[in-house]
Amino acid sequence: MKTIMSPSQPLPPKENTLFKRILKCYEHKQYKNGLKFAKQILTNPKFSDHGETLAMKGLTLNCLGRKEEAYEYVRKGLRNDLKSHVCWHVFGLLQRSDRKYDEAIKCYRNALKWDKDNIQILRDLSLLQIQMRDLEGYRDTRYQLFILRPTQRASWIGFAMAYHLLKDFEMSLKILEEFRKTQTKRGYDYEHSELLLYQNMVMREAGNLEDALNHLNKYEEQICDKLSVLETKAKLHLDLNRLKESKEMYTELLLRNPENHAYYEGVEKATQAVSVEDKMKIYVEFQEKFPRAQTPQRRPLDFTSGELFKCLVGKYIQKALHKGVPPLFVDLRPLYKDPEKARIIGDLVVGYVECLSKHEVFTEDKINSKEKEPATALLWAYYYLAQHFDYLGSTSKALEYINTAIDHTPTLIELFLAKARFYKHSGDIQEAVHCLDEAQALDTADRYINSKCAKYMLRANLVKEAEEMCSKFTREGVSSMENLNEMQCMWFQTECALAYQRLGKWGDALKKCHEIDRHFAEIIEDQFDFHTYCMRKMTLRAYVGLLRLEDVLQSHPFYFKAAKVAIDVYLRLYDKPLTENEISEEITTANMAPAELKKYRNKQRKARKRAELEKEKQNAAQEKREQHIKSRQQQDGETDGVKEEELVPEKLAKTDDPLGQAIKFLRPLQNLASERIETHLLAFEIYIRKDRLLLMLQSIKRAWLIDPNHPKLHSNLIRFSNIVSSRKEIPAPVQTVLDQEMEKIYKHRSAHELNEECLAQFSNSLPHLLQGARMKYCLDKQSQEKALSYVTNFNNQIQGVTIESCIEVLEAMRNGDLGSCDKEMASFLKKCQELFPYATVFRQAHENNVGPTTNSVANHVDSLPKDE
Repeated sequence: MKTIMSPSQPLPPKENTLFKRILKCYEHKQYKNGLKFAKQILTNPKFSDHGETLAMKGLTLNCLGRKEEAYEYVRKGLRNDLKSHVCWHVFGLLQRSDRKYDEAIKCYRNALKWDKDNIQILRDLSLLQIQMRDLEGYRDTRYQLFILRPTQRASWIGFAMAYHLLKDFEMSLKILEEFRKTQTKRGYDYEHSELLLYQNMVMREAGNLEDALNHLNKYEEQICDKLSVLETKAKLHLDLNRLKESKEMYTELLLRNPENHAYYEGVEKATQAVSVEDKMKIYVEFQEKFPRAQTPQRRPLDFTSGELFKCLVGKYIQKALHKGVPPLFVDLRPLYKDPEKARIIGDLVVGYVECLSKHEVFTEDKINSKEKEPATALLWAYYYLAQHFDYLGSTSKALEYINTAIDHTPTLIELFLAKARFYKHSGDIQEAVHCLDEAQALDTADRYINSKCAKYMLRANLVKEAEEMCSKFTREGVSSMENLNEMQCMWFQTECALAYQRLGKWGDALKKCHEIDRHFAEIIEDQFDFHTYCMRKMTLRAYVGLLRLEDVLQSHPFYFKAAKVAIDVYLRLYDKPLTENEISEEITTANMAPAELKKYRNKQRKARKRAELEKEKQNAAQEKREQHIKSRQQQDGETDGVKEEELVPEKLAKTDDPLGQAIKFLRPLQNLASERIETHLLAFEIYIRKDRLLLMLQSIKRAWLIDPNHPKLHSNLIRFSNIVSSRKEIPAPVQTVLDQEMEKIYKHRSAHELNEECLAQFSNSLPHLLQGARMKYCLDKQSQEKALSYVTNFNNQIQGVTIESCIEVLEAMRNGDLGSCDKEMASFLKKCQELFPYATVFRQAHENNVGPTTNSVANHVDSLPKDE
């Protein structure tokens, strides 16, 4: 940190030399020496209140992890010398270390009032501005740095990038071009090459396609990344409608990589192939040119049909079964969107199995052939058929084929994985865990199998067992749960949160959600490492990509899942707050005999004691590790950074403001996942509890624009209409907005009319019928019998009859949404058992003669894709 002494508190030569040594020690991370020199100045009565020395002492103490003392000294130094840019700069550095970026920016701006041309302060300010996406401020700061250091490369690049991010492409290109003119090419110059490619990227984003193409042609020899040049030129020619040149370039790219789907798409567009015949000409040509490539054989299956499709897919499947390609079904699964194609594939593979088992060939016309198929071909055909029938929902046939495959080759791990997946899809998660346990036992060194087994255990709510399973691959001496958190293993934490939610352990579920939230905050924080690095190394295209990724980071499915769990839990805690005397045992022990109760409580007491001992051991190990890390950091001259508050499940579950906490998780979803209707359905549930009419209306309107026919949106529409109509006093401005916006959606229909319309329109959809029945009973308690008939008397014509939707019906019955209906519930459970014979959730509920509790619902019903 280079500085000029504050004119308000000058030091004599001796002390000034000591102060310069403090700065040097700080730069070289020799913090203890720096404290010694600071002490020498401050012990002199004349300079005991010297502001800049006090501030530097505070900054040094912060680097040693003594944060409270650091703030005390820095604030004292600032009070003693408010006109010192050093004191303000140091205070800004302290605020930045605590991630208080807005406050740090204010401090840097105050520092610049007293030293407007300080390069270091300007650089620090620009880093915070780009981190906070204050792009106008970043542009102004980079301009000042550019004026002060016009010979530095980073000054030009930073200034140009500021305009690029502000979408002022013309100015950005002018600066880049002026800078390029000052550069001299020296042999293989990667950094110059990246500058040219970045310049070209800005041109393309500005829409100057002709200029971008000419630029590439002009400087192609100076660019090292030849693949990028070729790809960009092919795309530019295509966009400029120069189809012949584009086709030639995409063909050249295919010579490099004949498996790239994007190149084939480029060739299709360049040849303007629309009909099946035109497309087939392209792929026949490439099949001859690349006989070993898979992509030119696979892509025609997407657009062909009938006999041609049957012929092509037959050859494709035979080749894969002959070679033994385990992910063949995953490859062909997109074709199953067309029922006719699914039927053709199924018939073909059934025929192959019959011929292979009898004659060791795929088709009868090859019976007399001397070349027989390997024994594994039949095995993989069984494997494929099992997955085929599972996808079609025929669990019995799927299990029949997979068991036949296991009898054929009992040591193939993929078979047990598939069997587990079939049981999960059918609703028997316990049996799925058993199958995966067998698979894991066959290869204990396979981390994928280990992770999959742990995931299924969490789906079965076996959290402790899943943790033990993961401990085989985590660091020794640390609990696996803690190590997985350190490694930001978010799939595990999400599944944990869901398991805890089902078990009613609200605090533990929230802890996992907050840990995931912190991971995303940490990823955003990690940008700091790249703001200067990328400028220095000239990885400019990757840097812009990083900034744009970070802007939408919280739209990632990992965050969405965690946020949804957190919001659901906070809503539950708002509806039913935990009390001090709430004991989860009461439900369990209510119907126990005295002897059983005593035995149960003894067992619980021993379990608690074991848990306490284990926790003490973990705390001791953690404390020891922290001390070791802290001592090592002090030796290295590093700081701990921000000390995060410990996440205590009990404290999280007993929050005073559950809706406020829920909104914290909701806001990123509203900003970055607004295209998902679930975001707005969650928002409505929060705002209805906060009694915010306009925000409820906003959520409904946004959801309605995405999918006006969503079943859960329908129930929200009815509830909102009821609230508005029952409200006696609504402020005139609010009433005006409500009238205008509700007219567009409701079209002057009452809640009752809207509900009857929904029941009539979606009379063949169980999810819609459930929401309509709930609302019918809500609007008129006398209509219970009719409401129940909608969701219990379904037949084969009704769509959406899945394990998930049936569980929702049973939950509605159990919660009283359809009134008291024990008899109907028992009848419905029996029907569900017949429809889903493997689903344990209905079997257990029927045996107990009650609807399934939230805790009993297996997590395969969370609308995951079939492959998971």
